[in-house]
Amino acid sequence: MPKSNETICPWVNHEQVYIDYHNEEWGRPVYDALELFEKLCLDGLQAGLSWITILKKKQGYRDAFCNFDPYKIIELSPEYLDGQLDNSQIIRNKLKINSIVRNAQAYVKFVEQGEDFSQFLWQFVGGKPKVNQFKTMDEVPTQTEQSVAMSKALKKLGFNFVGPTICYAFMQAVGMVNDHLVGCDYYEGNVGSQ
Repeated sequence: MPKSNETICPWVNHEQVYIDYHNEEWGRPVYDALELFEKLCLDGLQAGLSWITILKKKQGYRDAFCNFDPYKIIELSPEYLDGQLDNSQIIRNKLKINSIVRNAQAYVKFVEQGEDFSQFLWQFVGGKPKVNQFKTMDEVPTQTEQSVAMSKALKKLGFNFVGPTICYAFMQAVGMVNDHLVGCDYYEGNVGSQ
């Protein structure tokens, strides 16, 4: 439960893992390329599911997929990947399991061409967080022109499970956009961190 005197975004349910995610991670700028890769994969896994489901299985994914080290992921054998369909610590969906490998392959290819994954992603918001001033959840978009552009660019590189809505959720999560509502106690903290 949030502290009795604490005001947080209304999308957060009362499970502690969700409250901690909102208060400590969501909307805080992330620039590390490997952290961004992990978050992009996790957001893609959310397709068709609630975010709390992915949050609860995040450690399971880290354990199953080499802490999201793309260089290790691309070395995983087909037998190992098939075995993950029996892993209760993750979502047992072959398309989503394969998407992590495909995204790792795209990441490695991109980086080995001398590109910077963090700069590539942050370019869609001009390299710095965009601070929105939404007062209600109805004002918060599910996608933007920037998330559509990011989605197209990522798909062109070979990434999947990166539609415009997933990309916008990713942008929110990694602080490319600050979508904490203005009345949320964590809105100002994120504005100040920029």
